[in-house]
Amino acid sequence: MTEKQISYTHINTFSTLNDLSEKTKNIWFVVHGMGYLSRYFINYFKELPPEENYIIAPQAPSKYYQDKRFKYVGASWLTKENTETEKHNVFNYLDELWATELAPIDKSAVNVIMMGYSQGVSIVTRWIASRKIDCTYLLLHSGAIPAELNPPDFEHLSTATPVTYLYGDKDEYVTEARVTEQQLKGSALFGNRLDVVVFSGIHEVHKSFFPKILTALKE
Repeated sequence: MTEKQISYTHINTFSTLNDLSEKTKNIWFVVHGMGYLSRYFINYFKELPPEENYIIAPQAPSKYYQDKRFKYVGASWLTKENTETEKHNVFNYLDELWATELAPIDKSAVNVIMMGYSQGVSIVTRWIASRKIDCTYLLLHSGAIPAELNPPDFEHLSTATPVTYLYGDKDEYVTEARVTEQQLKGSALFGNRLDVVVFSGIHEVHKSFFPKILTALKE
């Protein structure tokens, strides 16, 4: 058996919330976790002031049925199968999305908030490191920072960029050992910019934390 490889053009969707205008103060680039579709994930941001916040939610390319009735569809960013190639496919998609939505914008005039949730943490950190993307705030929510990333991968980030690792104290996927590992990894990568925040809850999007980001950026 011989496994071969070809290159082809792929089309994918993404979701946005609110309008990008002169009143926009914050642009959120939010990467969902496994099992989500971007059009549903973006609903977690509906309570943010619409005139000031523009949200962009990329869509993971690999879709699958989540139930035996073939009714509910979810998506995944990466698996252990052919990871390097798939990673570069995802990066190319995010590059195009970034160029379409954000490249024309004067990013010095707005806050750019990058967020990864669950599986999205590995995607957003890898992509930021690979493409040297800068941002105003980095939120790593209930996910794992990839082991291969090292401090030089994030030297391009502004020294003023806060980094928050956020997780729930009852998260079934975040063990005490995992928390220690991520705190050590995060501290090595981001130094004293890293802030670890624990909320009371399970493995779920903690949307009540989002307004605190906006408050912090105003200070």
